[in-house]
Amino acid sequence: MGTASTIPDAMEATTRAPGLSITVEKNPPEARLLQLGVKSWPKWGCPPGRFPLKFDAALTCYLVRGRVRAAVKGSRESVEFGAGDLVFFPKGLSCTWDVVVGVDKHYNFDPS
Repeated sequence: MGTASTIPDAMEATTRAPGLSITVEKNPPEARLLQLGVKSWPKWGCPPGRFPLKFDAALTCYLVRGRVRAAVKGSRESVEFGAGDLVFFPKGLSCTWDVVVGVDKHYNFDPS
């Protein structure tokens, strides 16, 4: 037998850049959303298209609707997320969102 390691399911949707990564929590339980206060966060939406983004603050968002493929700048990898997913973007990350299906999301910036 080899020494191949397996990646836990929760980590499969993580894209790594030098020190920064996008983390997707697929369909978190309602209790988790309540704990975070997601429904009290502001809402934002956009139509399909490509949007370059740089995060000057950490962002957590919960997609109510839509589908996105995000490519991290400086990496050949991308991560996909959509309706029902909780997504974390660290401060300093640059990426391009390829919005396949128009997005409606709740979002929260953490300036620290």
